Amino acid sequence: MAEAETAAPAGTVRLQVAPARQEESGQGIARMPRTAFQKLGITEGDVVEIVGKRTTAAIAMAAYPEDDALDVVRLDGLQRGNAEAGSGEHVEIARAESRPATRVVFAPAQREMRLQGPTQALKRNFFGKPLVAGDLVATTGQQPVQNMPPDVRQLLRAPAYALTQIRLSVHATSPKGIVHIDENTEVELRAEFEEPRDARATVNYDDVGGMEETIRALREMVELPLRYPELFIRLGVEPPKGVLLHGPPGTGKTRLAQAVANESDAEFFTINGPEIMGSGYGESEKRLREVFEEATRAAPAIIFIDEIDSIAPKRTQVTGEAEKRLVAQLLTLMDGLEQRANLVVIAATNRPDAIDEALRRPGRFDREIVIGVPDERGRREILAIHTRGMPMEEAVDLRELARVTHGFVGADIAALSREAAIEAVRRIMPRLDLDERTIPPEVLEDLCVTRDDFLAALKRVQPSAMREVMVQVPNVAWSDIGGAGEAIDKLKEGIELPLKNPEAFRRLGIRPAKGFLLYGPPGTGKTLLAKAVAKEAEANFISMKSSDLLSKWYGESEQQIARLFARARAVAPCVVFIDEIDSLVPARGSGQGEPQVTGRVVNTILAEMDGLEELQSVVVVGATNRPTLVDPALLRPGRFDELVYVGTPDKGGREHILGIHTAKMPLADDVDLGALAGKTERFTGADLEDLVRRAGLSALRRVGGEVTQVSAEDFEAALKDSRATVTEAMESEYKKMRGELKKRAAEVQPIGFLSPDMLTPTREKKHD
Repeated sequence: MAEAETAAPAGTVRLQVAPARQEESGQGIARMPRTAFQKLGITEGDVVEIVGKRTTAAIAMAAYPEDDALDVVRLDGLQRGNAEAGSGEHVEIARAESRPATRVVFAPAQREMRLQGPTQALKRNFFGKPLVAGDLVATTGQQPVQNMPPDVRQLLRAPAYALTQIRLSVHATSPKGIVHIDENTEVELRAEFEEPRDARATVNYDDVGGMEETIRALREMVELPLRYPELFIRLGVEPPKGVLLHGPPGTGKTRLAQAVANESDAEFFTINGPEIMGSGYGESEKRLREVFEEATRAAPAIIFIDEIDSIAPKRTQVTGEAEKRLVAQLLTLMDGLEQRANLVVIAATNRPDAIDEALRRPGRFDREIVIGVPDERGRREILAIHTRGMPMEEAVDLRELARVTHGFVGADIAALSREAAIEAVRRIMPRLDLDERTIPPEVLEDLCVTRDDFLAALKRVQPSAMREVMVQVPNVAWSDIGGAGEAIDKLKEGIELPLKNPEAFRRLGIRPAKGFLLYGPPGTGKTLLAKAVAKEAEANFISMKSSDLLSKWYGESEQQIARLFARARAVAPCVVFIDEIDSLVPARGSGQGEPQVTGRVVNTILAEMDGLEELQSVVVVGATNRPTLVDPALLRPGRFDELVYVGTPDKGGREHILGIHTAKMPLADDVDLGALAGKTERFTGADLEDLVRRAGLSALRRVGGEVTQVSAEDFEAALKDSRATVTEAMESEYKKMRGELKKRAAEVQPIGFLSPDMLTPTREKKHD
């Protein structure tokens, strides 16, 4: 490129456009390096003119620290649309003067939106901000980011207009040019939609959170060929023809395709599977051809095929001829794209394995991009998008919300924000006069979403991937469990630590434990421990009973287990708890006539547990009171790494448990929990709970309905009716078992594993 083309006119700087951070979307600021400020002779908070294919205005702000040495200006999606300059293109920036407007007319920028009401809130929202007729602007109720000078922060902190961000077009200003609203400006809001100048009013990259890498990959595949086809001609290669986006439902595949089309300035054609299907012979193929022909005429264009598995299923697995012909037609059209310049096909599905394999080769869909469940940082970005225009109290911490929404996809987070908003509306309902049909301005002013609204919404919204097996994150803390100190310590370091600090394990180059087997006498609190670990590790909790996983149909049980682990992966970090695991995975080859299904189930679980290597943050916890019946292959490191014995509590533990169960009981002064703990040798947690319940019943019997407290006499009566469920023989058997379990797991042959008396002396000798 010639020097004359790149040089900027005097009094201007030429900078390359880059996207702004998500949290600054809609705030109308341009982040520039210090050198640009010096050349233009401006300070932070001054108004600048940005000239791309079109001219717009913004408030100048200092670049992010990492950008200060680069010649880039960071603009949000709306400003890129206003300047008609995409990421990577250059714009010229000059100092500008903003004049006070006598009149500004706004109109909704979205077709389905109809607005009415006082314009006072709008006036406050845009007070002092630079506006140009034809621009798209956004209302915002969110507090601006913190690293801003106080005067700029004051300018950007505007009371909210509504619960969600509303995009408006600046229909007209008087005078023309760059203006700002002051006290004397007359603001008018048109109720009906005005045709926007740019499709970016609907969706741009700022509206897609948690997928930076995906956007970068898509831009290379889609935006570059559409904007700069000469690059590929110069290199002598064909530009990519198709991209397949796949991932769980609700992760934003369709939204991302729309954003790419809008940002690459291409025409966007959508094909929805069912709409293409026609009743007449050849009608479906004709409709498909028509879409491709229309897109070719409108190039550069993007054809987006949503739910492609419905129109291009595997031909070997469908019986209808119409479906086979449609797949063949799509293959032909994709292959015929050599003649179709500047045309890219993007397809989306959550069932990539159901698509005909002929489509999944280079030359048709050149690249497959997985759009997975967002991580914590991604969830934070998506929350910022959905709460952009939401008036929130300062106690709302999006980082905290991002931390506790494991397994949530974009659609779930949108639902969470909506539910929190509805909670806020529910609070002000008593102040609304429904006959009036209008809301008083002071009520709108007080409308604010609080942290409690979000916490209440969290109870109602669950990750969509967990809908079928959803178990609420348990409400059991470590403090609710007594007498299991050793087991708690093991679970803390084995589950809570790696789920909360995976980086520490990576630094040391060690892997966290994959599985824990809790074993011990009945009633000692094994299930309670599994619940507490899920709560304390802030993880999702999937609880399964063995009976839920076993089916009489051949292969169904194995599929259930595969589905269970797939779901756990999707909603990680996750604790999978399988109670009474001995009935699900009994030792194979025991010769006891066990049904074949359990053998296949054991094999499946072994394979899944070994497959957990690449599963990040999924832990399996099994509980049993008969560990000798569990298949020994499961007890080796790499499957159930830790065998945790949960025994009967000692005296201190029993006193703690009695304290937990009597916390809400009015006790007489003569009740000594320490003395009671001394009298309850070998009592389990369940036995002690029963003791407290019987003491309460004794008090009811003694005094009747007017009872006010439970005395030591009632506890003595209860002790006579209670007994320890764990006998000395059982306790010694479990102690003996503790030493043998690991040794047996390491044995070459699992024969004789079921019970010690089955081991013959010769077999023992051979193993020794």
